[in-house]
Amino acid sequence: MTEIRHVPIAPTRTQWLTPGGAIDAHRHDDHQIVYAGSGVLAVTTSAGTWIAPSTRAIWVPAGTMHAHQAHGKLALHLVGLPATDNPLGLDEPTVLTVGPLLRELILAYTHNPHDDSPERARLRAVLLDQLRASTQQPLHLPTPSTPQLRAVCEILHANPADDRTLAALGRQIGASDRTLSRLFKADLGMSFPQWRTQLRLYYALVLLAENTPVTTVAHLCGWSSASAFIDVFRRTFGHTPGLRQPRQ
Repeated sequence: MTEIRHVPIAPTRTQWLTPGGAIDAHRHDDHQIVYAGSGVLAVTTSAGTWIAPSTRAIWVPAGTMHAHQAHGKLALHLVGLPATDNPLGLDEPTVLTVGPLLRELILAYTHNPHDDSPERARLRAVLLDQLRASTQQPLHLPTPSTPQLRAVCEILHANPADDRTLAALGRQIGASDRTLSRLFKADLGMSFPQWRTQLRLYYALVLLAENTPVTTVAHLCGWSSASAFIDVFRRTFGHTPGLRQPRQ
């Protein structure tokens, strides 16, 4: 990703983005917690894309070149933390679970970013405690670096419902399934079925943010039935895809 903008301090604020809106590639000297109070947020770096609905937040380490993409009307809550204050000890973007308490802490902390009262300092301390207790989620769609994988991934990005085997996809691009399977593990750190599930969940979240019916989402993203989609979605996100997002 080409560097476009350097913002020395990661600002704490709330920002609304319209569906399809974006914040261009930039980096901060500080860490940042990025949370979508409504809509679905995608954060992209040169290593891939992390996606989060309102039950997840994304940790963006200091110095990471990244861009934001909104799916649905996005209430973007940004919490900046000094580079010396890394409560999670993470050096790469990571998706974190956001429970009801952490959600309210983020909303309250970003409501009045210029407040420097002792009460807000205590609020920040509790927020950091909740972050430390938050579980990490493998909601990452890595970007392939090898030509063979890029070809396969482009086919499936164009049609997430394509249910061909890796061998069949390999025949189309001129690579064996054994070679592709090895490359998925070596280049992307996951198996082909794991990557395809991540891809389908990514597009499912995008479609749900656009108010697409659950049955239609299941069909467009390659699940055999709505119930099969709902089962995978619930196991991944802890709730059904039809659950309404909290009000802002």
